[in-house]
Amino acid sequence: MNCSSKLRPLLLLLSSVCLPGAACAQESPPVRELFDNDWRFQLGELEDGQSPELDDSQWRSLDLPHDWSAEAPFDPEFASGTGYLPGGVGWYRKTFNAPDEWQGREVSLHFDGVYRNSEVWLNGQRVGGRPYGYIPFSVRITPHLNVGGENVIAVRVARDEVADSRWYPGTGIYRHVWLQATDPAHIAQWGTFVTTPRITDERADILVSNTVANESDGQRKLRVVSEVVDPSGAPLSHQTTSVTLPAGGEQTLAHWHIAKEPQRWSTDSPVLYTAVTRVFDGDRLVDQTRTPFGVRSYYFDPNEGFFLNGEPTLIKGLCLHHDAGVVGAAVPDAVLERRLRLVKELGANAVRCSHNPMASELYTLCDQIGLLVMDEAFDEWELGKRKWVKGRNVGRAERFGYNEDFEEWAERDAADMVRRGRNHPSIILWSIGNEIDYPGDPYAHPEFFDPAAPPVDDGSPSVTRLAVVAPKLIAAVKRHDPTRPVTMALSNMPASNDIGLANMLDVAGYNYQEQYYEQDHRDFPGRVIYGSENGRGARSWQAVVDNDHISSIYLWVGFDFLGEAGPWPNHGSQAGVFDTRGFLKPYSYQQKKQWDSEPFVRLFVGRQRRGDGGRRRRGFGYAEHPRLWRAEEGAELPVFVVTNTDEVRLTLNGEAVEAERSRFGGDFVARLPYAAGELQVEALSDGEVVATDSLQTPGDAARLQLVADRTRLTADGQDAAHVEVRIVDRDGRLVSDSDAKVTLSVGGAGRLLGVDNGDQNDTTALKNPTKQPRDGRLLAVVQSGREPGQVEVTATAEGLAPATIQLEAAR
Repeated sequence: MNCSSKLRPLLLLLSSVCLPGAACAQESPPVRELFDNDWRFQLGELEDGQSPELDDSQWRSLDLPHDWSAEAPFDPEFASGTGYLPGGVGWYRKTFNAPDEWQGREVSLHFDGVYRNSEVWLNGQRVGGRPYGYIPFSVRITPHLNVGGENVIAVRVARDEVADSRWYPGTGIYRHVWLQATDPAHIAQWGTFVTTPRITDERADILVSNTVANESDGQRKLRVVSEVVDPSGAPLSHQTTSVTLPAGGEQTLAHWHIAKEPQRWSTDSPVLYTAVTRVFDGDRLVDQTRTPFGVRSYYFDPNEGFFLNGEPTLIKGLCLHHDAGVVGAAVPDAVLERRLRLVKELGANAVRCSHNPMASELYTLCDQIGLLVMDEAFDEWELGKRKWVKGRNVGRAERFGYNEDFEEWAERDAADMVRRGRNHPSIILWSIGNEIDYPGDPYAHPEFFDPAAPPVDDGSPSVTRLAVVAPKLIAAVKRHDPTRPVTMALSNMPASNDIGLANMLDVAGYNYQEQYYEQDHRDFPGRVIYGSENGRGARSWQAVVDNDHISSIYLWVGFDFLGEAGPWPNHGSQAGVFDTRGFLKPYSYQQKKQWDSEPFVRLFVGRQRRGDGGRRRRGFGYAEHPRLWRAEEGAELPVFVVTNTDEVRLTLNGEAVEAERSRFGGDFVARLPYAAGELQVEALSDGEVVATDSLQTPGDAARLQLVADRTRLTADGQDAAHVEVRIVDRDGRLVSDSDAKVTLSVGGAGRLLGVDNGDQNDTTALKNPTKQPRDGRLLAVVQSGREPGQVEVTATAEGLAPATIQLEAAR
C-alpha cells in the first residue's frame, strides 16, 4: 500500500459510513477534503491582492504545498543561517464554487503551515492569519461565503527579513490546506481527546471526551455518540449522551469505554484503535469524526529511566528538521514517510521535532511506523537569538524572528500544538523550548558563560526571566493535556539549576550536557534526566549505556538540512546521520552497529589525507570514496569492517585476509596491498554466516542505471517516488568517482520535483534537473499528476548510455 492510500483515510475523515447501531438519515454529510489544487501565485508585493475583482489569470498556476524559496538560486548576499536563499512577500489566490447544499453550514479552511506572517481573505474580507509559520490554524469563512456562487480566497505571506531563523524555514503555503463544511452543531476543531488512564493485560479503561459546539442562531438538542473500534475494525462499545446547547455555546462530554485484553501500541507493534464520534440532531447525523489512538502506558523514573508498557526502554532518537533536501520545506507525504522508515531501519525508535511543530502527517506516520516523538514548540521566546548572516557564528548578527510575536501568541501556539497532537500515541513529550537558556544568547548569567559562545550584548537581560515565562507555557500545555510530561531542551544546566527552571519541568532535557549527568543526579535525586540533543561521539552513547537513570539519546542530527550554514558556498548543515538524499553516511554505520538488532556487515576502504595543520587523518570517514575498491596495483590500503557480530571472515579474490580488532574507524581492520577483483567479508555468529558484503573493482563509467523505490503511484497530484540514479560500468558496478553531470527529465503523467546529489557545498539551484553526483549516485524525486497514465523518467549524461524507467500513476 502506498503512502497516499495509508494517510488519506486518517486525514480526510469523510463521514460517509454509518456504524452498527446508528440511525443515519443523512441529508448533507460533513465535508472534510484536501484543498491543495488549482491555486495561483505571484511573488512580490501588490496592492489589493485580496480584491475579488483582481485579474489573476496571468499568475502562475500551481498546487500546494509550495515553498518558493526552494525554487530560487543560492546567493551569497542572502543570510547563511537560512541557507543563502531568499524570502520576500508572495500572494496566493484560489477561486472556487460553494455548492447550494452548503447553505446554513459552517465552512472553514484549515492551514497546516504557512511560513510566515500569513493573512487570509475571503471575497475581500479578512478572515484570519497566523504569525508563526509552523503552527496549524483555521479560519472561519462562513460569514463572507457566497453560497451557490464563486468565491476567492487570497493569502498574503510575508517573510521580509530573510535572517529570521537559525536554519532554513522555507517560505509560502508549504503544508496542506483542508476545507471543512459541517452543520453548525459539530465537534469543535481538535475537540476529541482520548486517554487510557488504566491499562492491564485484562482490560484497558478508555476515556473519550468530545467538545461539541453550536454555532447556529438557536438552541439545539443533540445526541453525542462515541464508539471505540479495535485494530481489526470491530466495534467494542458505544456510549451516548444527550445535551442541549444554546446558540453560540459549547460543552465537553466524556464517555468511558472498556477494551478487554487490549492490544498495546509499542514501537515494535504500533497497533491503533479508533474512537468514532457522531453527533445527531434527532435521527439526522450532523457530524462525525474518527480519531485513531493507541492503548499504551509509559513513565519516566528518575533512577531507572523510561518504561513503555511496563518495559524498560532506551530511547534511541534522532533530531529532525522539517525540510527534505531539494524539495525544501514543501515535503510530499511519501518523502516524509521514506525518511521516517529510514530512521526506523537504522535501529532508532524516536524522533525529536527540532525545533518547532511539524506537519500533521509526521505524527500520523510515527503512529503507524512505531516511532516515539518529542514534539517541540519554540526555538526562542520573547527575545531573539542571534541569526547567522554571513557565516556560522561570525559576522553581523540579526535577531529577527518569532520573538516579535511571542508575547501575544506563544501561549496560544503552545496550546494549539498540544490540541492538534494529543491523540497521537507516538507523542510522549511536549517541549516548550530549545536552548532558551543558551549562554548569552540572549540571556546572561553572571557566573556561567560558555567561552566559545559569542560575547554577551550590553544590557542583555538576566536568565532569571526564563523562570517567569516558563510557568505560563507549562500551564498552557497542561490545560489541554495533563497526561504527558512537559520538558525543555536545556543547554546551560548551571544557570537553569540556579534559577529553578529545570525543576519546573516534569523531565529535564540536557543538550550536550553529559558532564552534568552524575552531579545533577546526586543534587536533584527526584529529577528525570535525559539526553535531548547529543553528539555522535563515544561519550554521548556511553553515558546512556552506563547509567540506568539516563533514558535517552537524541543524536544531532538525523538528516543534513538547509541552513545553519558556514561560509559560502556551504548552504546547509552536514551533521546528519543521513545526507539530504537519505543515504546513510559511511561513518553512520557505527550508529547502526549500536542500534540495529539485525545482523549486518559493511566494508569500507580508508585513505590518508592531510587535514588542518598538516596532520595526517586516517579512517574511512575521511576517504573521498570509501566504497571504491580501486587504486594503484600494490598500494597498501586500510580496510575497515563495521559489524554488529563478533566474528568476520575477509577474503580478496578468494584468498583469506587477516582482519584484527581495531579501536578506530570500525570493528575490524586489515591492511593489504591492492589487487583488482573482489574484496568480500562474511559476518559470522556461532560459526554461521549471517551477513555478507563485498566491493568489486569497477571498470570505466559506461552507462546510467535507474532504480525506483516504487513503480506505482496514486494519480492524485501528491504522491511521489524516489528514483536512484547510478553511474555504472558495463557490468553494472557502481563507479563512485565519476564526475559526469547527469540530467533528469520526466514525461507523461508526472513531474520532476528535484535532483539531489547530497552535496551541501554545491550551489547549483535545488530545482535544477542537472547535477553532478558526489559518489556516483543521485536521487530524483518524481511526483504524480492528477490524471492516470505512464510516468517516464529518463537520465542522460555526456559519454554515457542513457537510462529510462517507467512508473505508473493510477487511481
